[in-house]
Amino acid sequence: MNRAKLIRLSIRLANSLSSTQQPGFHLHRFNQVTHFSYLTQFQNYSLFRKPVSNLIFPISHQKLCLSSNPESLIQITQSNDWSDETEKELENLNPKVTHESVVYVLNKLNANPQKSLDFFKWVCNEKGFDPSYLPYTLLLKSLACKDFVEEFWGIASEMEEKGIYFDKQFCVTINLLLKKDNLDKTAQEWEKFYKSMNKFGGRNDVAKDAVEVILESDWSEEVESKLKKIDFPLSDNVLFLIIWSLRDEPLKALKFFNWVSDYRNHEHNSVTFSGIARVLARRGLMGEFWEVVTRMRSQGCEIDSYAKMSRFLNNEDAVKLFEFMMDGPYKLSEQECVWLLKDLAHDPDPNIDFVNRVVNKYVEAGNSLTKAVFDGIHRSLCKVGRFDEAKKIVEDMRNAGYKPDNITYSQEVFGLCKVRRFENARLLFDTMESEGCVPDLKTWTILIQGYCAGDRLDQALSCFLEMLEKKYEPDADVLEVLLKGFLAHNKLFGAFKFLVEMVNKTGVKPWQATYKLMIDKLMEDGKLGEAFSVLRLMNEQGYPPYAKPIVEYISKSGTVEDAKKLLGALSMKKHPPSNAAYVNVISAFFGEGRFTEAKDLLYGSPHRVRNQKKMKQLFGSE
Repeated sequence: MNRAKLIRLSIRLANSLSSTQQPGFHLHRFNQVTHFSYLTQFQNYSLFRKPVSNLIFPISHQKLCLSSNPESLIQITQSNDWSDETEKELENLNPKVTHESVVYVLNKLNANPQKSLDFFKWVCNEKGFDPSYLPYTLLLKSLACKDFVEEFWGIASEMEEKGIYFDKQFCVTINLLLKKDNLDKTAQEWEKFYKSMNKFGGRNDVAKDAVEVILESDWSEEVESKLKKIDFPLSDNVLFLIIWSLRDEPLKALKFFNWVSDYRNHEHNSVTFSGIARVLARRGLMGEFWEVVTRMRSQGCEIDSYAKMSRFLNNEDAVKLFEFMMDGPYKLSEQECVWLLKDLAHDPDPNIDFVNRVVNKYVEAGNSLTKAVFDGIHRSLCKVGRFDEAKKIVEDMRNAGYKPDNITYSQEVFGLCKVRRFENARLLFDTMESEGCVPDLKTWTILIQGYCAGDRLDQALSCFLEMLEKKYEPDADVLEVLLKGFLAHNKLFGAFKFLVEMVNKTGVKPWQATYKLMIDKLMEDGKLGEAFSVLRLMNEQGYPPYAKPIVEYISKSGTVEDAKKLLGALSMKKHPPSNAAYVNVISAFFGEGRFTEAKDLLYGSPHRVRNQKKMKQLFGSE
C-alpha cells in the first residue's frame, strides 16, 4: 500500500473544501438538560445489581407444567448432558408440551446443536409432539454447522416429506450460516435443495387449491361453498401455508382464518394465530392485529416469535408487543431486549419513554441489567443529547461491575458531534486511553462519522489522516462514511476521486451499496466517464455490475459510442458482455423511441445477440 500517496490525496481533498469554518475545534454552548435519576425511573432499580446467575429460577420439587413454567425444563436441558437420567428428570416435571414451549426451549438451546437435537427428538418421540414450520427451522439453524451436516440433511428431508415449505429469506439465512462455517459445498447443495422444493408440492396441493379459490374473487358464500368442497385437512402446516400464501391480501387471510374457526369448528393454536398476526402486521392493519393478539392470549396461546413479528411494527407497537409478551409465560430474552433497544436508537430522535418502558418491563421480569442493556440505554440518551443522564448510566454500569468500552465511548462521541460539541467529543476520544480503553478502528470511524454528521468534513478528513498515521487500515465502513460526507457537501468529484484512490491504493473493498450510491450520484450529474470507472471497479472486485442508471441515461441522451463503452465496462475478466447486457441496452434505446441508434447498436452486435428472441420481436425480420 502507498500510504504516503493516500495521505497526500486526503490532504489535497481537505484543502479543496470551500468551507468557511475556521480550523481547530470550537466549543458550542449546549443547553443544560433536565437531570433525572434512573433510581426514580425504574422502580425495580435494586434488581440492577443482582448478578445474572441469581436470576435463574430454581427447580421446584412440585410437579410442573412445561407450558406454565418452561424455565425448569430449560435448566435441566442446559445443565446436563443428555442421558436417560435427563429424560427421567424431564418426565418428573410432567410437562404439557405445546408449540410455544418447544419454540421457547429451542430458542434457548440454539447455541448447542446436540442438545437442540436431543430435545427435539425427545418431544417428538416421547411426548408425541408434531412439529410445524417454526420448530423445524429453529432446529435447522442450530444444526447448520460443520459437525452436524448429516443431522442437518435429515431434518431438511423430513421437512420436505411433510410438505413444510420454507421461503427464500430462510434459505439465505441457512446459506450464510453454512458459509460462515466454511461449508461452501453444503451451501451449494442447500441452494439446489431449496430450488427443487415445490412450494405447493405433494400433500399441499389442497392448500394451493384453497388459495386460488380465495384469491379469485371477493369473499362470499360462493367462496365458502368452494372451500367446503376442497375439504382440506385442518393441520397446522396446511393452515399456516394457506394463511401465509395470502399475505398480500391480509383481509382475505383474516376472513379465511375466521371461517375455519366458525364454520369448520377448528380451534386455532399458536401456529395459526401467529401466522395471521404476522400477515396483519406486515400490511399495517394494527387494529385487526391487536384484536387477534388479545384473542389468542385469551385462548391460552402465545406469539411464537417476537423477532419475526416485530420487524413489521413501528416502534410504539414493537414496545407494546414486548411488554405484552413479557407479561406472558414465555419471557423474552436479553438478546431480544437488546435488539429492540438498538432498533429504538436507530431513530434520528429516539423516544426515551419507549426505552424506559422496555427496560422497566425487562427488570420487572426479574432480570438484571447487563452490559449490553446498559449500552442500549446509553446509546439513545447520547443520540438525543441527554449527556448528564448518559453519564449517570455509565456510573451505574461501573457499579454493576461492567467496564465502559469502545462501544460505550463511541456512542457518547457520536452524540457530542451530532449536537456540534466537537471539542468535547475529541477530548473524550483522547482521554479514552487513560481509562484503559484504546480507540479501535470502529471508534475512529464513529468519530469521523460524528464530524460528518456535524457538518465538519474538514475535521473528518483530518481525523482520517491521523487514523492512517497511527497505522489503522481503512475499511468499507469508514470509506462509506467519508464518501457520504463528501456528497453531503456537494463534493461529487472529491467523492469519486477518494473512492477510486482508496480502492487502488489501499485495496479496500467498499460495500456494494457504496458503489451503487456513487454511480447514482454520478449519473444524476451526467458524469458518464467516471461512472464507467466505478463500474469497472465493481467488476474487478466481483460485484454484479450496477448498470441500470447508466443505461437509462445513455438511452435518453447518450450515443451509440457511449453504449459501446458501457458494454466494454461490463466485460468481466476478458469475457465479452453477455447477451442480456446487449439486449438490455438495445431495448432501452428502442423504448426511448431512438430506433436508429437501436438498429446501429444491433447491427454492430455479435450474431448471437441478433438471434435473441427479444431482438427478433423488436425488429422483426430485420
